[in-house]
Amino acid sequence: QVQLVESGGGLVQAGGSLRLSCAASISLVSMNAMAWYRQAPGKQRELVASLTSGVFTSYASSVKDRFTISKDNAKNTVYLQMNSLKPEDTAVYYCNARKYELVFWGQGTQVTVSS
Repeated sequence: QVQLVESGGGLVQAGGSLRLSCAASISLVSMNAMAWYRQAPGKQRELVASLTSGVFTSYASSVKDRFTISKDNAKNTVYLQMNSLKPEDTAVYYCNARKYELVFWGQGTQVTVSS
């Protein structure tokens, strides 16, 4: 069983930055893909950013050019750098790991952006 623990969420003013971290209990090298999702109140969970095969990145159009996904294999940690935050970025952010057909989720971390 893979454990994912997110951290770094909090309250920030619009225009500010936050960096989310996701610490994994196993080597990230063994994972096919890592991703960040978010879920705002009353909305479905949506994919924010993904990192596939350790190299290929993809972003939701709403966060492109503002958010950056990266990972540190030595620390088994995935990051989401979030800049120029907007109130509509307010949500619970979840770390996701995928290995073939297996999917793992973290418990989520709250990000609140005030206007």
